[in-house]
Amino acid sequence: MPNQNTENKNPRRGIYLLPNLLTTGGLFAGFFAIVASMGGRFEVAAVAIFIAMIMDGLDGRVARMTNTQSAFGAEYDSMADIVSFGVAPALVTYNWALTEQGKLGWLAAFIFVAAGALRLARFNTQVETADKSYFQGLAIPSAAAILAGMVWLGVDSDYPSGTQFGLPVAIITICLGLLMVSNFRYSSFKEVNWRGKVPFIAILVSVLILVLIAYDPPIVLFIGFSIYALSGPVLTVVRMRSLKDKRGKTEAEAEEENSNKPTE
Repeated sequence: MPNQNTENKNPRRGIYLLPNLLTTGGLFAGFFAIVASMGGRFEVAAVAIFIAMIMDGLDGRVARMTNTQSAFGAEYDSMADIVSFGVAPALVTYNWALTEQGKLGWLAAFIFVAAGALRLARFNTQVETADKSYFQGLAIPSAAAILAGMVWLGVDSDYPSGTQFGLPVAIITICLGLLMVSNFRYSSFKEVNWRGKVPFIAILVSVLILVLIAYDPPIVLFIGFSIYALSGPVLTVVRMRSLKDKRGKTEAEAEEENSNKPTE
């Protein structure tokens, strides 16, 4: 007869279904984007990457709302992210515009994938100590959204193949990779209280954004995420200048205080 105490000490292991199912959905969307781009269906591939972003945004929130967070889920989410937001957008972009760039084309795609993997590894090791209000470096889903939005915009603008823009696309792909591993700070928007009350104008702005996205999704998404990517360097420079001005004022006040001291 088995010992009851032994059974209690060794509970049956398992994984939480709902959040990991959403993660799997995002992984499927990323894999489908790769397959679609191999068949020349670049618009479908770009949309699939944005669907993966929606799944990625839902799985963590669902896990927190249902209290089903787990170490397995966190690791699985990171592995799915490198496929959906690293490999998938890099290969979709390569198949759309970089095939005729030779070594530069596939090296640009590889730099994006490698930088995304490094970005995820750094995030996972600093998640307990980092400031929750900011990301260090551009988040990999945002970088993927820019590439996917660029491909979608190109196809929507009657450029089913972007090989004529190969060099600019390669430069953009490399720059996005560098932004992911940079030390620029990006707002995480985690300080927003989604359950709190907001002014009525905030609802109007939200409706306006949704209308703009529905009117022309590729250009609005591409421009929106591009502005966010540029916000990191801009805000970092503004912050450094502000700190420099404060330091200069402090030193000036200290010198003035020393000059006003009576001499013996």
